Amino acid sequence: MNGHNSEWENYGFVIASRYRTKIVLDLLNGPKTPKELSADTSFYLSHVSSTLSDLVRKEIVECLTPSLRRGKVFALTESGRKVAKKLGK
Repeated sequence: MNGHNSEWENYGFVIASRYRTKIVLDLLNGPKTPKELSADTSFYLSHVSSTLSDLVRKEIVECLTPSLRRGKVFALTESGRKVAKKLGK
């Protein structure tokens, strides 16, 4: 699969969920913890965590601090930034 194709697939995956959409757009402002994302989006922390897991699996978001159990910091991948920019239009 070429990169352009998967980019649109990722875009479709993100816009299919308002949780994914809001979290990806919020991460466009820079890396954040799940707690910060929860505060910014008004989503329950449990929803933020499961949404982040989905986004990490799709390589739209990455964990910058995988060795930490608490206070993990998440950021958009290159692919995630492209998706976020498309969403922001």
